[in-house]
Amino acid sequence: MIKVSVCVVTYNHEKFVPKMLDSLLMQETTFEYEIVVGDDCSRDNTVAILKDYQSRYPDKIRLLLQSKNLGLNGKYNALNTFANAKGEYIAQFDGDDYLTSPHKLQKQVEMLDANPHYSASYHNAMAIYDDNSAPSHLVNTLTKPEVTVDDLIGEDELCFIATSSLMFRREDFAKNPDPEWTNLSTSGDIPRNIMLASRGPIGYIDEVMSVYRKNRGGASFADNHYGADFLFNRIQMYSNINKEFNYKYDAVLQKNIATYYYKLLFSKEYGDSYWPRARYALKYISLAQPSQQKKREIIRDFVLPPFAMKIYSFLALSLYNLKTKS
Repeated sequence: MIKVSVCVVTYNHEKFVPKMLDSLLMQETTFEYEIVVGDDCSRDNTVAILKDYQSRYPDKIRLLLQSKNLGLNGKYNALNTFANAKGEYIAQFDGDDYLTSPHKLQKQVEMLDANPHYSASYHNAMAIYDDNSAPSHLVNTLTKPEVTVDDLIGEDELCFIATSSLMFRREDFAKNPDPEWTNLSTSGDIPRNIMLASRGPIGYIDEVMSVYRKNRGGASFADNHYGADFLFNRIQMYSNINKEFNYKYDAVLQKNIATYYYKLLFSKEYGDSYWPRARYALKYISLAQPSQQKKREIIRDFVLPPFAMKIYSFLALSLYNLKTKS
């Protein structure tokens, strides 16, 4: 009987697949586990590598090879792997991540077996940057033994549960699928973790047992924080989360949503367009309730029309000249 299905999603991961699979195959467990890999129509050598591993470990690795890309930043590919899992528990995984502990699966199963009220389990992970654009750092700095919805919703975007660290109950997920609105979000982790926590605490193991690799071809770099499509998608996602919980977190989420309206002011689509920027600036002010100084700056820079700014500058300069002459 399979205890854990490790559900892996790959897309153009030829450089990373061997290390990823080797780290999964090195797991030391007292139970049976399977590795289910869904490839989202990779255009590089990923599929060939997967087939080679599958031929060597046919009893351990199952492949789900898509004939076309399923879209939405790999989310539908991930959901398809979950649907094909056979284990009691699902451990999710990205094709460019890897495990650093041979006891990851064993420890998480023991935690979930001992705590049937937990909806899921996670551990810490190390984030590394392939292009050295930032120093390595721990993904989670929250040391609570378990987290709830309250811990996952904040004024800022809270992403301290690495994809490679999460394990949840397959039957619970099948009986309580994510609401339809979650499928509209380019983020899989944020709404999924929040919905899991809504059904019970997520237990934490305070050990670094995996690496979250940030590379230019990865999903995290597909999130363009100054592209309008991404920003509107985040606004919609957090608005849906707000509605899902009957506006219990409204005050917090309004400020969260406001940050995305603020970023729209600098987006490549609207950075030079007066009317959209003015509208989003006013939306930011109404949601964020910034200080008076910040509010005046936003109105001056984004709400006042160009001709008014010229008049304002002329009057300000004239007043300054009068003061200096007197």
